[in-house]
Amino acid sequence: MDNQAILEELYNGNLEDPRVVRAIFDMGRNMQDHNIVRQTQSMAYKLAFKSTPGGLPLVHDILFHMAQWDFDAYLQALEWRRKPEERFYLPRRKQLTPIVQGIQMLSDNQLDELFISQPPRTGKSTLMLFYMAWMMGRNSELSNLYCSYSDTLTTAFYNGVLEVIQDENTYCWHEIFPTAKVVRTKSDDELIDINRKKRYPSLTCRSLYGTLNGACDATGLLISDDLLSGIEEALSKDRLTTVWGKVDNNMLTRAKLDQGCKILWCGTRWSINDPIGIRLATLSDNSGKFANRRFKVINIPALNENDESNFDYMYGVGFSTDTYHQRRASFEHNDDIASWLAQYMGEPIEREGTVFSPGSLRYYNGNLPEEEPTRIFMAVDPAWGGGDYVAAPVLYKYGDLLYFHDVVYSNEDKSVTQPALAATIRRNNVQACQVEASKMTADFADGIEKYLAGYRLNMMTRPASSSAGSKEQRIFDKAPDIRDRIVFREPGHRSRAYELFMQNVFSFKLMGKNKHDDAPDSLAMAITMDDETGFRSHVGRKLF
Repeated sequence: MDNQAILEELYNGNLEDPRVVRAIFDMGRNMQDHNIVRQTQSMAYKLAFKSTPGGLPLVHDILFHMAQWDFDAYLQALEWRRKPEERFYLPRRKQLTPIVQGIQMLSDNQLDELFISQPPRTGKSTLMLFYMAWMMGRNSELSNLYCSYSDTLTTAFYNGVLEVIQDENTYCWHEIFPTAKVVRTKSDDELIDINRKKRYPSLTCRSLYGTLNGACDATGLLISDDLLSGIEEALSKDRLTTVWGKVDNNMLTRAKLDQGCKILWCGTRWSINDPIGIRLATLSDNSGKFANRRFKVINIPALNENDESNFDYMYGVGFSTDTYHQRRASFEHNDDIASWLAQYMGEPIEREGTVFSPGSLRYYNGNLPEEEPTRIFMAVDPAWGGGDYVAAPVLYKYGDLLYFHDVVYSNEDKSVTQPALAATIRRNNVQACQVEASKMTADFADGIEKYLAGYRLNMMTRPASSSAGSKEQRIFDKAPDIRDRIVFREPGHRSRAYELFMQNVFSFKLMGKNKHDDAPDSLAMAITMDDETGFRSHVGRKLF
């Protein structure tokens, strides 16, 4: 009977019996079939969860076998002896899975470079040193390099890797890699050698301004972590030029790309002209010189699309939604929303190219003036979903001022956004609604009308401009009016959709690329609506 026939017979057995699952695992291990081993991992988890006798030892054996080639299994096995609430990885596993998967792709030679961004104190540095220790255990002959902007950070990384390797009461590194031995450590030079002393050690940690040329080499992994010291350096064009010169001439030349060295970039995205931004622009070179260079960008922002925390870890070791909302409000109060976007949302903002800042806008506390408004209208920048946002502010006009009182801002599909728009129109007693119509969104207004039966309003569509850069130009042209004439709700008096809308307004810039410009564009549309005494509507009719 061949292995496949035996495997089928085993699968037909009782998978509630750890002996059957272990037999399948042993077969997969002997066949060096990773897929079979992975299947037994999920089976073993179920048995352990049910407290089946033999289930937990089976999980142990499977994880420690997989740890040689599976990064997720390694991270679980590494802290096997620690109490669940004291572990680094398992409380954070759900949130860190995209990064762990990206690192696995890098290690499996599916990528050449990986770019990671996440907020401060969410586990990035610890994950990186766990990764470096994994690389050193898997192949001690490869040389690896860790580089950061200061000796303080490189020393902390060096000590962290050494702790993982040497502290057998806390970590199971030696159980995972039983043949790996530390043969040299040198704290002054921040180097570690595994199994034998080498000209280029298993790990060298150096600052960007330390001795790199001739002293360091990377054939396995180069980790570039926080190459800028902070905002002061990021705001200086001369410093950015100097830093990139060090990166391009000193650090990158240490990576032996032809020998398969992988590069992992980590750090706060302070500027589109920071080292990560320049490297990404280089790899995206339209000339095609880097067409064969495989790379991936993973950015996990502090708040997700629903304005909720992405890092609310188990056991209270993360950051709640309220905490991040308070941090954002503090940055906005200090008129420094750009720093919030860079540090916590992974969005580099060029301050000199930012069109709207919190300090440049008018605000009110959410209570409208007592007199009747002269007009209530809505401007709709439509979208069908799939990443694009419907942006639709509701404006109440008092004299020359437009109070931005309510909004629909969503990237859901039309089954959600169109009834939401209709409900918002009814709730605010909107008298006129203008929908920008392109070839893709020509029927969007009709979908809103379907939910407005019995409601009287002037519904119009306006053709969208087809010229390149027209949106950006319209926003720039109307920016002074947006700042002077529109009155926004204060922080603390906004709905979730309103807050997300405002973040999109603040992130709009003239320098660099805008991922989304729907919110500021809808405000520019609203200004245009107010300026035009007589609307030239593509479609105009009463709804009864």
